Amino acid sequence: MTLKKIIASIVVFHLLFIQLALGCTGIVIKTENGVFIPARTMEFGFDIRSNLIVIPKGTTIDFLSSIADKNGYNLKTKYGIVGLNAVEKNIIIDGVNEQGLYLGGFYFAGFASYQKLTPENQSRAISSEEMGNYILGSFATVDEVIEGVKNITVVGSFIEDIQGEAPLHYAVTDRSGRSVVIEYTKEGLRIFENTVSVVCNNPTYDWHLTNLKNYVNLAPDNSKGFELNGEKYTPLSLGSGMLGLPGDYTSPSRFVRATAFVNTALPSNNVEEGIFRAFHILNAFDIPKGAIREKTPDEVFTDFTVWTSAVDTKNAVYYYKTYKNQAIKKVVLKDMLEKAGGKILIIPSETPREYQDVN
Repeated sequence: MTLKKIIASIVVFHLLFIQLALGCTGIVIKTENGVFIPARTMEFGFDIRSNLIVIPKGTTIDFLSSIADKNGYNLKTKYGIVGLNAVEKNIIIDGVNEQGLYLGGFYFAGFASYQKLTPENQSRAISSEEMGNYILGSFATVDEVIEGVKNITVVGSFIEDIQGEAPLHYAVTDRSGRSVVIEYTKEGLRIFENTVSVVCNNPTYDWHLTNLKNYVNLAPDNSKGFELNGEKYTPLSLGSGMLGLPGDYTSPSRFVRATAFVNTALPSNNVEEGIFRAFHILNAFDIPKGAIREKTPDEVFTDFTVWTSAVDTKNAVYYYKTYKNQAIKKVVLKDMLEKAGGKILIIPSETPREYQDVN
């Protein structure tokens, strides 16, 4: 293969990756006894090699880890963290800390815009993919996060696996239930209150809220139909209250669908029911391999749900399942920190797939 073809292949892969990493859907469930459960799917056009990572309290983190010979902001973690990483880096892209603060990174290609790294801002700079480590390692509440992000400079770093920087925006929920979406665009830093308990990908969060006005007729109650010139027209089946609900996998459609499902869900009496309900809702957003494709002359790329997570913010418990194993795994942060013994701990996220034999 000539150098020209290699460069062309890299460009095509990068453009396809931007298109194929747009499937993530996030929700927040509130239980009847006051526990908030953020949950989400993670979609990519390839296996992002996520594993569980535990970062204990007191761990020293040097940011700009993806840039050779550059040291940015320096942090000694105030809280222990557990979550999932990506591409085998010691960076949490979805997780919870000891105070029940949750953060999830969501792809935001074409809209994310970060500052350029300079000698003047380097000492307070972190890369976009490192926000999980910074926020979860430093803060206990959304109020603290809002103040804390004012003290750093977020820059983009070249990531080998995606042949570019990580364009992300961030969903943050604390133990009290306050939830925000943090975005860096050409307009600068913007923070939105997550008023509908949903976050997806492109475009910006305020655009999604405006788009909801196109679906004000949606309701959980079945339609009674209407009468026209003496003829009655009644629904053909149950579910007519949601006629017009978009069912495709685009981000605007998923946002509408998730808003409808979360805000019409039956009450969850406790955490166990809330976790159960969160996974059930997100099953409706699971993308099987093959449903979303991009073709090149040499390969077919397909977006799929790599993993799904949910978090008990009251007890700092992390739940997840993967594409290869749909059994839900449970990770109690307190127990994992004891096991880590003060050192960063990496645990394979995959376990052997089993089927229960009821014969």
